[in-house]
Amino acid sequence: MEEERIGLFIDYENLAIGAREDLGGRRLDFKPIADALAERGRVVVRRAYADWSAFEPDRKMLTRNHVELIEIPQRLGAVRKNAADIKMAVDAVELAFERDYVTTFVICTGDSDFTPLVHKLRELNKRVIGVGLRASTSALLPPACDEFLFYERLDGVDLETPPKDRDEDQERRAADRPARVDPDKGLDSLTRLVTGTLAGLERSLEGPVRSSQLKRTLLRKDPTFSEADYGFRAFGELLRYLEDRNVIELNRENSGGDPVVQFATSGNGETEAFALLRDVVAALQGDGGTALSGLKNQLRKRRSDFSEKQYGYSGFLQFVKAADARGFVDLEWSKDLDDYLISAS
Repeated sequence: MEEERIGLFIDYENLAIGAREDLGGRRLDFKPIADALAERGRVVVRRAYADWSAFEPDRKMLTRNHVELIEIPQRLGAVRKNAADIKMAVDAVELAFERDYVTTFVICTGDSDFTPLVHKLRELNKRVIGVGLRASTSALLPPACDEFLFYERLDGVDLETPPKDRDEDQERRAADRPARVDPDKGLDSLTRLVTGTLAGLERSLEGPVRSSQLKRTLLRKDPTFSEADYGFRAFGELLRYLEDRNVIELNRENSGGDPVVQFATSGNGETEAFALLRDVVAALQGDGGTALSGLKNQLRKRRSDFSEKQYGYSGFLQFVKAADARGFVDLEWSKDLDDYLISAS
């Protein structure tokens, strides 16, 4: 199956201000968006539109992620927002006509002004994915798209930890510092990376996940990824290691050397963990379910050593989403509580 080729267009002022106002002053993090798109295809165009004099730290972050910055300067008497919207829409349509190999357009904004652009791109036989903040996204925009991703729901977006102010020098030093694998925790982090990526591919693909697809997606998330850093001579050896640990299963029948990768049917204890979650939710829930906030602490009262990371999940919300997908609980967003509500299935 031929992979999707993606053109990414970011109305950055809309997203950045939305994150600051709706998420308690948090700065927008591009990596969860990049990871979500890596699970859906190959991003060949990355452009962000703003008056960058107002977003200096963000400009550096996007540059490190190879996003082309389109400057929309503020001029006396000019409406900067309209200028950015028009420029972004013109560039997207131009790309659709001139680069027919771009099959998917990702429009990052919550502004309903982009709804006609979405309709036009779909008329041109392009798949359109929207990305925006839940509270600042117009109700008109998501239904117009083929898929809409709310930033708050993306894996890797941490809404539990309070935002911390960091000066630019600290941020630059952290970005320039080479990543190192902890010898004691390296294989655990590798397991979380592989299982998190596999879960994302299973959600976004209609067919089975091949080992080659999994490797390509890991490289999209981290172009420096190499199984050799973890002591494996080949990617197949890494998958066999995870199979021996009962994390995944490999279906080699008629594979042609490219086996199907899936989660182990017996799991690595996660079925029992899902059952624990269901029992705790059933004990706590009222008529409308129980809130996600504080639920992890309730699980730890039942089992003090509980951690979603031992089952390959990077965050508690991802663990709960997996339990929802397996039918142990029902998960939905409550606008009234501004939180997820969970009920036992």
